[in-house]
Amino acid sequence: MEAPMKFLCIVGMVALFVSVGVIERVVGAGECGGSTTPDNEALNLAPCATAAQDESARVPRSCCAQVKKIGQNPGCLCAVLLSDTAKSSGVNPQIALTIPKRCNFVNRPVGYKCGPYTLP
Repeated sequence: MEAPMKFLCIVGMVALFVSVGVIERVVGAGECGGSTTPDNEALNLAPCATAAQDESARVPRSCCAQVKKIGQNPGCLCAVLLSDTAKSSGVNPQIALTIPKRCNFVNRPVGYKCGPYTLP
């Protein structure tokens, strides 16, 4: 009786460790995948600061390059533009979401819901 109980305890512990590892990988991936967070990615959009606050401002090429990179994952782009870092930098999400269009990206995710906003 003792051997089966010991076996069940070991199997249970292994299952627990495996499930914790899987959950950690999924939660750690976040919207932007890998080991990055939307707040960290928002720092890469510093060249977009003026364009994200003023819809008539010219969008610098360096901004378009960063948005194109992040925008390959629309969920990540939304999370970045709605992040605390973006908000504290004065980003207006409604204006910021126009940047892919203003960069003339042909394959942008038009109509993608980004919180209360929609990508134009």
